[in-house]
Amino acid sequence: MNRFTINFFLTFLLVPSLLPGTTLAASLQSPTAVLSKDGKANAKHNPEMEEIVNTDKPIVLVVGASGTIGQPAVAESFRRGYETRALVRDPAQARLFPDGVQVVVGDLTRAETLHKAVDGVTGIIFTHGIGGNNPKGAEQVNYGAVRNVLSVLKAPARIALMTAVGVTRPSVGHDWKRRGERLVRASGLPYTIVRPGWFDYNAPDQQRLVLRQGDTHWSGSPSDGVVARAQIAQVLVASLTSPAANRKTFELVAEQGTAQTDLEPLFSALPADPADGYDGNQDRDNLPLANEPSIVIRDLNDIRRQLND
Repeated sequence: MNRFTINFFLTFLLVPSLLPGTTLAASLQSPTAVLSKDGKANAKHNPEMEEIVNTDKPIVLVVGASGTIGQPAVAESFRRGYETRALVRDPAQARLFPDGVQVVVGDLTRAETLHKAVDGVTGIIFTHGIGGNNPKGAEQVNYGAVRNVLSVLKAPARIALMTAVGVTRPSVGHDWKRRGERLVRASGLPYTIVRPGWFDYNAPDQQRLVLRQGDTHWSGSPSDGVVARAQIAQVLVASLTSPAANRKTFELVAEQGTAQTDLEPLFSALPADPADGYDGNQDRDNLPLANEPSIVIRDLNDIRRQLND
């Protein structure tokens, strides 16, 4: 969630370093369904999508790289030894990143500007987003950015998408974020969707990560959960190389206790998203496909066909 605090600390947790040659891997088992005119999903299994995405040199693109989660995500990816690209609108923002990070200029609202950014990538981390309930902005950024990046992909890539805790609570901004989640699930690509709590509202002794499902915390306050920006970045980057995190959606919060150095047990404990649906595991059915705008149904079908056929 886009919450503003006075202090911003890049306090990265110690995790094992992953060098080039790591497999950005997982079985591609997301929904491969065509949506009918009434909004119902006609699910079908595509065995050809059950493959492993291998690379000798991981190339990770961070979308929303100049933001308060994007910057630590870039730094964490680069720290792990990945070739890291930062997608920004202004080339002057290169100063925000470590030397050696490739800065690519593009406009998330214009797909034609994004081809260079995605060329050859093996992993994409989405950290973009706007707050509030401006209908045009929410559609263009919270949703349109996901659609536009996926639409120009020419080869499979592992996806890590950040949205927000409480995203299933109906509102203009949340609904467009949730539609962005559905695009990722429909793509058939390996993915992890992370819904973090309020940024940096955690106390110094709140470092033990907890992964929840069902998105049942709707107060719209820090009581829904809190977590440090650095830990959000760590989880997003770690998910790219975790088979256990594939096809999983979860809220990410921190509770009292020390930080875990191994995230695999947390990922492994979660059930995967339903293979024949477009929502996260245990999500409420309160945004029916049958009632969705025609452009959303079209986009879901276009993304599914592009990346599954």
